[in-house]
Amino acid sequence: MPLAFFRSDAAEPLALGSRPPLLARPVSQACTRSQMDEEAYVYWCKQIREHPREHRKQWEFCYIAQVLATAGKLAPGQRGLGFGVGEEPLAALFAARGARVLATDLAPEAAAGTGWIETSQHARSKEGLNRRGICPPDLFADNVEFRFADMNAIADTLGSEHQGPFDFIWSACAFEHLGSIERGGAFLRNTARLLAPGGIAVHTTEFNCSSNSATLDHASTVLFRRRDFEDFGSELAKLGCETVFNFDLGDLPADHHIDMAPYSHDLHLKLQLEEWVTTSFGIAFTRKAA
Repeated sequence: MPLAFFRSDAAEPLALGSRPPLLARPVSQACTRSQMDEEAYVYWCKQIREHPREHRKQWEFCYIAQVLATAGKLAPGQRGLGFGVGEEPLAALFAARGARVLATDLAPEAAAGTGWIETSQHARSKEGLNRRGICPPDLFADNVEFRFADMNAIADTLGSEHQGPFDFIWSACAFEHLGSIERGGAFLRNTARLLAPGGIAVHTTEFNCSSNSATLDHASTVLFRRRDFEDFGSELAKLGCETVFNFDLGDLPADHHIDMAPYSHDLHLKLQLEEWVTTSFGIAFTRKAA
């Protein structure tokens, strides 16, 4: 396993002989280069109107779509909820498959000054969610609803009429921006409570590849450690949710490359953020059927 960028203060190696993760059979797992060679990766890139490239953000979209498709959630009669959607293609992708979607993002007055608006990572209305023309306009109009919501105050800002239950919930690279590791865990638990029995939530975020002890916390971007994800899994289990973890970080040349600012458009699986190396990690959990 690649250990070159692991700090000596890690409580244990962050990848402990687990099998390389497969996109075809997704669990809670990290972004790795081998997944980008799979048929499923090429398929989902085509569906979101992108050419495959070695980029963790593209992997996040493909991973979320694959998790939900594998669980049978991208189909007519399914109801989904997305958080921090920005201008990502997922709401349109899911609506095109017949699912009814409530897409949410932070209100503009709250997002001002965060950089999300300036970098086109914030949604002001639902029209921006189908810029790529992924979903036929009439179907998009019927299947997608948009409203503002605060991920730190779901119950207060989502509204009583939108408290679920939902068949699926997702977010892409969002809950690491809630202010702390503690708030990130609270968000996961709150989304678990909105799931219908048999429903699934899938969220991508930051994974500290350098340490299982020291990390970046109480900041605009936090880095979750292996132990944090394991704690989240334990807390979610108390709410009747199940998840399986694979912490393998890959062993191909691209998995060893650490991108430095200003970041690359093409070779961007792991990157340096302050003193740590981070990559994308997806956590998926299912609420047990009653």
